[in-house]
Amino acid sequence: MHQHRRAVITGATSGIGEAIARLLAAEGLAVVMVGRGEERLRQARRRILSAVPDAELSLERADLSLLGDVRALAERLAAGPPPDVVVSNAAVVADAAELTSEGLQRTLAVNHLAPYLLLRSLVPPIGARPARFVVVGASPSALARAPVDLADLSSRRGLGFPPSVRPFVAYGRTKNMNAMFVYALARRLAGSRITVNGVHPGIIKGTGLGRHARGALRVFDRLSQLRPFSPGPDDGADTPVWLATSPRVEGVTGRFFVRREQVPTAPHTTDAERCDRLWAESARLVGLPV
Repeated sequence: MHQHRRAVITGATSGIGEAIARLLAAEGLAVVMVGRGEERLRQARRRILSAVPDAELSLERADLSLLGDVRALAERLAAGPPPDVVVSNAAVVADAAELTSEGLQRTLAVNHLAPYLLLRSLVPPIGARPARFVVVGASPSALARAPVDLADLSSRRGLGFPPSVRPFVAYGRTKNMNAMFVYALARRLAGSRITVNGVHPGIIKGTGLGRHARGALRVFDRLSQLRPFSPGPDDGADTPVWLATSPRVEGVTGRFFVRREQVPTAPHTTDAERCDRLWAESARLVGLPV
């Protein structure tokens, strides 16, 4: 058991995020569930408590597409005991033209800028204490052909044809940003007691990522959800929970994992110069110093 440890999970109201929250609660961690809607948070808490009656759960409502909400969330988390574990799991697939009220492309804001801002903001309050950051990404092999355009983080061009595919290309680029962020943050935290690792949870049924898909990709998503042998959210949660709790990865940082095994990611995600360019542009967009 991991008494008195505190874990923060984004995207905790369904799918993999809810499974991660439930499994960490079963391990004895106090879990902070982050979600956009109050009612969905309460429903997820009820489901977890039905499985883990003694779970210690608290709810934090935040729209991670809005940097103002992310800053406020970080301030609230810093006001309490600093987290020992943060799992950045929230993700969306949105139309490339969809902007937030702050003028940012929604997929970029939720999938990359939110974890960038949240994790960087939590480093000072954690200070010299040990902590584990886990960033949920996507398949390194599938995304090898989707390098980030560092001059076009909002994916305004080069998304291909047909139009129904473009939201998923933009999504793929942000998932490559996740890996690049892991490597860049781990380098900057070298010598601290905070570790940062990325993980691909697998192709999981019931995540809801494809619910806004159109055209051929909508048909593909519907069919994939009907496959009888598709793994469910608990399978997707296994490696993130392992990275958050296992003694086997204590002190391991700046790595990417699939099914508890370290795997390489594409050279365009590991190139230090490219990672530093993404870091600097992300800092500019969220208003943090480089």
